[in-house]
Amino acid sequence: MGLIPGGGGTKELMVRLKDPRKVFELIGMAKVSSSADDAKKLGLLSRDAGISMNTERLVADAKALALSLVPTLLARAPPRKDIKVGGTPVLAMLEIGLWSMHKGGYITDYDVVVGKKLAGILSGGKLSAESEVSEQYLLDLEREAFLSCAEIRGRRRGCSIC
Repeated sequence: MGLIPGGGGTKELMVRLKDPRKVFELIGMAKVSSSADDAKKLGLLSRDAGISMNTERLVADAKALALSLVPTLLARAPPRKDIKVGGTPVLAMLEIGLWSMHKGGYITDYDVVVGKKLAGILSGGKLSAESEVSEQYLLDLEREAFLSCAEIRGRRRGCSIC
């Protein structure tokens, strides 16, 4: 589609994997899992995520899980403010990777545009060095990049509202 994950997907991968290169590769190469266990290894599912093997039990298992989460949701844990991002050194590293892939003919000009937006999120924006940021900070970067990519994509396809 030519967009980055929205709705907290990029932020959540940063929290789980703690490695911007791995997150960049996972999103940038549109990696998908072949199984629930593979999804856990990739970081698409948390390590403690439940797995329903029996298709007859999917709805019942989902309902039981949802009900078990109610106390957690009511408690409302404070948003995290300790997510490490690498700043401009990480941004430079990711952009060099993009440049190499583009020069090698592996990605298009538009892929570079989207990749730079993704690199901006994973590095923490315009921070000069490694820093700890809040979930909301990353969500704001993610939303800005997603909307920017959607607007660019819409203009390229002749979208009248973009």
